[in-house]
Amino acid sequence: MDENAENNGEQVNNKAEDTEENEGELSVDDLRAELEKIDIEVPEVEISEVNIQQEDAYAEFPVSYKENTNKEKLILAYAENFRRQYVHLYRDRKPLFLNPVNECGIEKFVSTTIRPTLLPFQELYSYDNCAEFVADYLEFQALDPPVDLPNQLVSPTTALKSQKGNSFDFGTLLCSMLLGAGYDAYCVSGYATREICLMDQTRDVCPLMKKKGELKSEEKKKEMRKYQVKPPKDLRSKFDLKMQARKEAEEEAKAAERRKEEEARISEMEKPKPDALHGLRIHCWVLVLSGKREVPDSFFLEPLTGNTYPTEDDKFLGIESVWNHQNYWVNMQDCSNGCKDLSFDLGDSAKWEYLLHSSEKPSLEIPDVEAELYEGLDDDEEEQEDDKHLEMPPSWVHPILVTPKEYETRCPLGKKTILYKKARLEKFARYLLKDGMITKLSVYDDYELKNLVSVKEWFVNRQDKLELRVHNHRTGLITEYKLQGRLDCMKEHTYKSGSPGPETDRAMVFYDKARVDGLVKREETPTEMTEHFKDRDDFLYYRHVVFSKRMKRFGASTDANHRPILKISERFHRNKEKSAGEDVSERVFHIAEDRIQLTFHCEDNRVTASTREFIKPPNANDKSQTITMTPDMTSTFQVDTTKKSPKNLYIYNMLVSLVEAEDQSIQAIRGSEEEIKECLLERIREETVSELSISVYDTERNEKAKQHRKELERQQLEEKLRRQEQELDYLAPFLAQMGDPDKIARQQAFKLKEDCLADLKQRLIDKANLIQSRFEKETQELQKRQQWYQQNQVSMTKEDEEEYLAYCSEAMFRIHILELRLNRHKEMAPHKYMALEQKIRTDGRLSDYF
Repeated sequence: MDENAENNGEQVNNKAEDTEENEGELSVDDLRAELEKIDIEVPEVEISEVNIQQEDAYAEFPVSYKENTNKEKLILAYAENFRRQYVHLYRDRKPLFLNPVNECGIEKFVSTTIRPTLLPFQELYSYDNCAEFVADYLEFQALDPPVDLPNQLVSPTTALKSQKGNSFDFGTLLCSMLLGAGYDAYCVSGYATREICLMDQTRDVCPLMKKKGELKSEEKKKEMRKYQVKPPKDLRSKFDLKMQARKEAEEEAKAAERRKEEEARISEMEKPKPDALHGLRIHCWVLVLSGKREVPDSFFLEPLTGNTYPTEDDKFLGIESVWNHQNYWVNMQDCSNGCKDLSFDLGDSAKWEYLLHSSEKPSLEIPDVEAELYEGLDDDEEEQEDDKHLEMPPSWVHPILVTPKEYETRCPLGKKTILYKKARLEKFARYLLKDGMITKLSVYDDYELKNLVSVKEWFVNRQDKLELRVHNHRTGLITEYKLQGRLDCMKEHTYKSGSPGPETDRAMVFYDKARVDGLVKREETPTEMTEHFKDRDDFLYYRHVVFSKRMKRFGASTDANHRPILKISERFHRNKEKSAGEDVSERVFHIAEDRIQLTFHCEDNRVTASTREFIKPPNANDKSQTITMTPDMTSTFQVDTTKKSPKNLYIYNMLVSLVEAEDQSIQAIRGSEEEIKECLLERIREETVSELSISVYDTERNEKAKQHRKELERQQLEEKLRRQEQELDYLAPFLAQMGDPDKIARQQAFKLKEDCLADLKQRLIDKANLIQSRFEKETQELQKRQQWYQQNQVSMTKEDEEEYLAYCSEAMFRIHILELRLNRHKEMAPHKYMALEQKIRTDGRLSDYF
């Protein structure tokens, strides 16, 4: 066998040599000259810059945006066939909106542009919040011309990214969100009024100005008692009553006529100008059918404004077609009366012509009794027929994503202005303004928005818990509404814009459950102050204070110069533990007159209440002297004459307690005045600083959390680098055995050198022994296999022999490699030892000792 292989190799070599000789006989110069005669000119290609820009712009889009799948091509062909039949049958109708091009210039069926998506925000689970988000997030671009369908329909993802689009882009995005939220929503292509198509709301009332319908309480029927007092006889003249009623009726009729004429004048003035394109303006909105999500009645959603309308609203003039992500329907009903008489039962094929047969809408066919008997027999045939029907391909649009930051921004550039009837509404993103304002509603008295009437401002994330501020420019009153959580527990604060300081007209409402004193409301004027309480242990619920003009004192500070108190009136609830004759109902301190007047609660069988009056002794305010009392210092009116008069000691103790109560009331009033001053100073500071609260989970805005996170990352990076240095440091294990000393002594340096070199020497020896053991193991295995081959060579098959030869080849290869590794290790080991020794000598930590 070996001789044959050698002969074959010699023949091959001889042929190769003959070939080289033949090639050498050719003229290389002649060949080179002939090749140089060939001149290749590269054609110049003009590359358009517009095409390059388009290709660069399209490069960021996925493949599904730039190409059509086989199913999409099939549905486009199916839609083209449907369009031709529609044009042939209805030549007088406008074309259908079926397959516009997308942002990449590729034709896409409108149903595949809808991508049902449920965004991860709790507010976007309801239809009104979804519509408001779409209306605020996108910037409207009107159709041009307004009577033609758009040639392009971009995907919802592109619309969200660019934050602009026409009504069809708005409707597609809103329909996708509503379908994801579980609503039965459809995009509608039809006709609407000029105000709807151009998003003109100057003739609409702002939604924030609409008052909620007040519930009319039913009048309770008077119970007819068997025994009751008859009313007194009416002695007035019936003729006079009749004439007075007739006169009042005439005046009321005249007033109603004047109101009617005024309303007619205003409605005529507010009536929009005639539109030359009325009924021709194309618009897209959203239809939400009843059934899913417990929607009781079908309604329209206007995506440009977020408003809801009934299906009979006269602002929508007609419908050409509707579609969702599963099918497409064409309206076959008469729209001469707008949408008032339209039926939205999409399963009725006489009123709505569908594109695909696989419609989820129920058919209006009445089931036959005989057909129900044979219903189960034709299941297989029906399934085969259903398989032949064309199905809508999945949406080519990538998942719709809105980040929390984008959701908070809402409006383009974070702000948006909407003009309404006699009102201007401004919306701002959270944290855009320093004072935390998110909504501002300005109400005017005229249609030109010049005479300002009132301003309402809504706030969020304020540390002072301010939620709403209402400024009435006619009265000059400002009312601030605040949330719970303030230290002063204030709920409402009303004051005049021209005099915001203390001792002026103001009203404060508090969260009474959060206050210890149970204060509910405090009203103040320059001369009076009234406080209302609730759920107090002393049953106090009302306190009224009358002040006199402040006397000017030279050398006294303004804070110490309080307003003199003339009168203090306090009222109490009924204390069931005391008798009515001893339970005080009203307590009046006439401080200027040194009198104290008490009024007790009425008893159940009495119509008047007992009273008592005290005259304060001259030394009542002197704590160092004892109060003296004489009989002429008190007077009493007692309803129950049979009741014994109280003893003098009881009356004396009552006077002493009233004097103390007067001092406590004065202190409480002074405390209320100081509290008002502190509240006003705190309000000035809050308005100056206007700090906003930031959640600890908001890592973008929370500077403390951001700095803490950066510090943790820095520490983790330093720890990682330290561990890497320790792993790479060849002296680290030996220094750890010594306790990681800060400074290495001479003896420690020599010991480190000996230990390090000894460890390297041992590892080199262990590695050599490991290679040697593997070499010997492979050699022994090969010898055993060779002995086995010699013993069984005669009875071996061809396959066993080939397996043996393959094993021998692999074994010899491994043995050869191990031999080379061992020899190389032996050669390199001394060099590694010397290199480590040199490294130890030059190490900065040990170089001083070597």
